[in-house]
Amino acid sequence: MTKGITATAIAIVLGIPATAAADMTIGTWNLKHLGWDNGKRIDLVAHIAQGADLWALTEVMDEQAVSQLEDELESLTGEQWSSMTSHEVGRSSYQESYSYLWRESAVEYTKGAVVYMDPGDEFAREPYLAEFADKETGQEVALAAVHIVYGDSRADRTPEIRQLAEIWDWMSEVYPGTPRLIAGDYNLTPDHEAWQMLRDQGAVPAITSGATTLSSADGQYANLYDNLWLDQGTLDVTGSDIVRFPELLSLTHEQARDIVSDHAPIYVTVGNAEPGFVAMKGASGGKSTSSECININEAAVSRLDELPHVGPARAEDVIEARPYENVGGLTQVSGIGPSRVEDIKASGMVCSL
Repeated sequence: MTKGITATAIAIVLGIPATAAADMTIGTWNLKHLGWDNGKRIDLVAHIAQGADLWALTEVMDEQAVSQLEDELESLTGEQWSSMTSHEVGRSSYQESYSYLWRESAVEYTKGAVVYMDPGDEFAREPYLAEFADKETGQEVALAAVHIVYGDSRADRTPEIRQLAEIWDWMSEVYPGTPRLIAGDYNLTPDHEAWQMLRDQGAVPAITSGATTLSSADGQYANLYDNLWLDQGTLDVTGSDIVRFPELLSLTHEQARDIVSDHAPIYVTVGNAEPGFVAMKGASGGKSTSSECININEAAVSRLDELPHVGPARAEDVIEARPYENVGGLTQVSGIGPSRVEDIKASGMVCSL
């Protein structure tokens, strides 16, 4: 697994101590047209998303899909999650939104959610900004979610990259004294000269080696386009990494690109936070590798939570509502509607009753 910089490395190289204490994992993920009718497996997205406490999401096409992701996360983790989504941004008929998604036990939204006004019309998709706080320590962080235009060449991307220095400076006015992070998909590697203006403002990339876009070959990644740029020395950043989610879900890259995303998420840990990115039990497109079917009237939580849309918390509800005459009876469980029952039937994982 490719490793990024840590607070210790920043302090050694730059001679600036990390000062702020907090305990949370912050991630960013391009979710490849989240909300389009494209067969995306929200349950698989949720399995990966549970690994961080606060997310900046790009390529959100429908706010309702983010709500579905919240539902999946709450079922999977047994905790409350919240989200907020920007209005659609973009110059052409193609437009998309940004979303923030967070675990309520660890993070709270504090203030300042706003889409950048972009007085010079520099961005094809204006960044979305907000301030959050670690719920235990009160440590605040200001985030800007960004999706840089791809264009026809790298030269088309560099004007927006250079303009991020203005966003960085503006954030210090909107969120004075708050550590800043710019999160997103930049379509440009962090070693390109276009980043120099942002570096001159004191920002550094969390990930400096490796790659985040999925190539067609399993286990191989093409470009380091996704990143978190952060205030050097103002947060106790204790780790950073790229989440190779196809391996965690036992998916080929072709499958992962089709039903999850063509980008891998990245994250930083702050303070004593421990990321929760783990392999999915019985993973293979989210289906059980066991040859035995799942009897919904008899199976334990550990088997029931292998079903689509059923995590550990919802598995307890499934057990509570027994017995069932058929799979359709699962609609009496909160959060399992007719469409989710159809997904469960289609999985072929449930025994005939």
